[in-house]
Amino acid sequence: MRPVAEHAAAVAALLHPTATETVPLAQARGRVLAEDLVSPHPLPPFANSAMDGYAVRAADLADVPVALPVAADVPAGRTDGPPLAAGTAHRIMTGAAMPDGADAVVQVEWTDAGTETVAVERAVAAGQNVRGAGEDVTAGQVVLPAGTLLGPAQIGLAAAVGVGAVPVRRRPRVLVLSTGSELVAPGEPLQHGQIHESNGPMLAAAVDDAGGRGELLRFVPDDVEQFTRTLDDALAARSDDPVDLVLTSGGVSAGAYEVVKDAFSRTRSEAEPDHRDGRGVAFTKVAMQPGMPQGSGHHRGPTGDVAVVTLPGNPVSSLVSFEVFVRPALRRALGHPQPDRPRVRARLAEALDSPAGRRQLRRGRIDAVAGTVAPVGGAGSHLLAALARADCLLVVDEDTTHVPAGETVEVWLLDG
Repeated sequence: MRPVAEHAAAVAALLHPTATETVPLAQARGRVLAEDLVSPHPLPPFANSAMDGYAVRAADLADVPVALPVAADVPAGRTDGPPLAAGTAHRIMTGAAMPDGADAVVQVEWTDAGTETVAVERAVAAGQNVRGAGEDVTAGQVVLPAGTLLGPAQIGLAAAVGVGAVPVRRRPRVLVLSTGSELVAPGEPLQHGQIHESNGPMLAAAVDDAGGRGELLRFVPDDVEQFTRTLDDALAARSDDPVDLVLTSGGVSAGAYEVVKDAFSRTRSEAEPDHRDGRGVAFTKVAMQPGMPQGSGHHRGPTGDVAVVTLPGNPVSSLVSFEVFVRPALRRALGHPQPDRPRVRARLAEALDSPAGRRQLRRGRIDAVAGTVAPVGGAGSHLLAALARADCLLVVDEDTTHVPAGETVEVWLLDG
């Protein structure tokens, strides 16, 4: 069987760094910055008051208490504030620009809050309660490096330094197609022997969560002609906005109705009988549980070659395979500096057995306070409810067949 790392490298090689596009800040949440963001001006752009109070010269408060005439009001946003004369004070609001000549602010709580004359009860040092220009960011400083995932704080910083639009990586476009004659759309009634189709919505959501654009196609029955026609029609319809990846689920095992394997094997054989150019989709068994049957490569569609990753049909196998192979590949294409899920080590709450020669990824829940992780549900690849309750995957390597309770294991945090 193929090692997990080898198949992960093969999938990663299918996707290339996406192009740069510029989007308004309002559309930038969750996007990845494509270039360093440089501040055009300092932040704060001018010295301003950190308190509601009175702008003063610290030297005028050498002997307190002292009464000073209030020569001006300086609300936030005033652009024409007069300079501060010696022996006077300006009433000033938080965020307002410090007047020339002032070097400190007395907070209002240390005064009688006078409007014509203010009685100051306590002295302040020069610079006290003043935010200096450039204290947070200097002009020309790289405030967000390329590869930054833009969340609320990052968008706030970009806005604060005056940037209204940002260069980001284009989101990879991924077509998601499930197969199976037993599938019925969610919301429709089931007959005996049928199941609701869950892989498609699940994988499309996983693509979006990874930063891509998941487009869910209508699932198809176990029919090679219909599968190929559905896929090629969808690719042709998107010729103006090309697809980066086709992601399928089901039809890749060793049974009699493996439509995905049959379809891609046939088109590959017709196009390149000797496969010397490395194109086509190669199917393999990967040394992991769940998710042993896998495939990756290229499909020659109506608009040219498109990358393909084929996942197994059992829902847990499908999503775990996505986590191991597809999610990090998508995030690398987006320029994420850390494409993998956050990984920690935790003590196992109960013993686990694992098959020899295969890396096992079990669903789990982590107790960060206790530093422990507990398996959720069994190892079965159909136990989707257990996967929905899990907040992590716990990893048992290929050479380990038994892990006793209390031993530490690697844990992938699914919420990170």
